[in-house]
Amino acid sequence: MLNKKNFFIIIFIIAGMFFILSFDDHNSKRAIDACLAGSQKLSESKITDLKEAKKFCEEQIKKNK
Repeated sequence: MLNKKNFFIIIFIIAGMFFILSFDDHNSKRAIDACLAGSQKLSESKITDLKEAKKFCEEQIKKNK
């Protein structure tokens, strides 16, 4: 039978895996948002199609990984 120490270790491992998997996409979402904001600020002609700009940013970030 499992003692308390082993039980808590298993619980912490499961909780850690849950947090890692749930926040895995957080940094890429922030990078895409920053790319969109930067492209609108630095571009001489403002971007009118936000979906196209987001797609471009996603491709560039995935390519650089």
